[in-house]
Amino acid sequence: MSTSSPASSTPRMRVEHDCIGALEVPQNVYWGIHTQRAIENFTVSGIPDGAHGALIRAYAVVKRACAIANAELGLVDTRKAEAIEQACEEIEHGALADQFPVDVLQGGAGTSLNMNMNEVIANRALEICGRPRGDYDYIHPNDDVNHSQSTNDTYPAACKLAICGGLTPLAESARRLRAAFHKLADKHANDVTIGRTQLQDAVPMTFGQEFHAWATFLKLDLQAMDALVGQLCDLNLGATAIGTGICADLRFRDTVTRTLAQLTGLPVHAALDPVASVTDMSAYIAASATLKNLAVHLKKAADDLRLLNSGPRCGFEDLHVPARQAGSSIMPGKINPVIPECVDQCCFMIFGMDVTVNWAAAEGQLQLNAFDPVIIHEILTGMTLAINAMDMFRTKCVDGIEVNVERGRLYAERSTSIAAALNDAIGYEHAAELAQTAAAEHSTVREAAKTHTGLPHAEIDRLLDTVALSRGLGQTCREHGDSTR
Repeated sequence: MSTSSPASSTPRMRVEHDCIGALEVPQNVYWGIHTQRAIENFTVSGIPDGAHGALIRAYAVVKRACAIANAELGLVDTRKAEAIEQACEEIEHGALADQFPVDVLQGGAGTSLNMNMNEVIANRALEICGRPRGDYDYIHPNDDVNHSQSTNDTYPAACKLAICGGLTPLAESARRLRAAFHKLADKHANDVTIGRTQLQDAVPMTFGQEFHAWATFLKLDLQAMDALVGQLCDLNLGATAIGTGICADLRFRDTVTRTLAQLTGLPVHAALDPVASVTDMSAYIAASATLKNLAVHLKKAADDLRLLNSGPRCGFEDLHVPARQAGSSIMPGKINPVIPECVDQCCFMIFGMDVTVNWAAAEGQLQLNAFDPVIIHEILTGMTLAINAMDMFRTKCVDGIEVNVERGRLYAERSTSIAAALNDAIGYEHAAELAQTAAAEHSTVREAAKTHTGLPHAEIDRLLDTVALSRGLGQTCREHGDSTR
């Protein structure tokens, strides 16, 4: 039980004003009245904007570029601009991360976060200048920090830069998982097994080819991530409210775009049509689609492992994933493929996020899409989920896979589908009959061919060599230098 009096636990307040009226704001915070109203209005997810550090840092970079451009063009006093720049740099480096408390699901197309950012920067800049928080006559959140800007051009810019920043760790995780698949593929490059189509026996392949295919999926995902950067760097700064550039100096657009490119090292460029760019959600849709496709590939690998691991006595038992925990509260000794199952659930979440992004992207009316907040929340959340899923998948599953080499060889030898290798020698119809005979006699195709065809036994052995049958285009690609490394 607290012994503090009510008076001692009540924070000191300052009074701020907006178009609605006056409101008290705690004296010990850097945000102001617009943020305070948003805190009270949006009470749904319980997840604050500050949880997306990448977005906060990206927004601070955008604001710093704007401050530099405003100073260069003589639109904001140099001393004020320098204080604003310093405040932005501090936020970029992680300071004041707890000062962005507005719920990620907010109305107003991101206005609340923009106002929040303006107020925090303004109040920190005031401190840098030796002024008290709330002294907006000296540095104003809107007139100075937000000069030449609107939510509708700065918020999307910050969102796209945040996604760009998230691509780096996402790609790093994908590369690490890809390397793990390659290592597994190289280890089992000559270990033959049976390929399966429609969950039925097909023709021989190597375990290495099977694992290498998963690595190739990730190569495609990495290429898609690289292709995203240029699209995400198509920004609309200086277009302000609806793309017409109202309240912005005509020189500002080029100046701030050049400045932001210098600050970020990214290929930032101005959108061709400012009005169209305000409502164009293409970059978000492409980013979400890239993430979804990565999830499809992860799910494919996880599901294949679950099947290949099935058993251990009554399933495929081609391989064993590492045992991580007891799999049943009633069946002693049962072990489940819990890591692939968890990867699947992460993928399901990403699929749902993509649906949300598509709906939100399709809901723009006239000159604005008001739903950027849910779009960026879903994409950044999905990227974090994918990164964590890939790292877990690699360290807790893929790195410890043990292949049942003997079982794979046995499956390859016993498949009746390898009768296809005799098509040229005896014809499709005879090969089909031979496969049926082998199945009926519970023998291998090799044994049936030696009994029921006139082919020399040595020729049959040559044609039905399962290791040789697994060689072909897939092996040729590997031998001639697969560029996925």
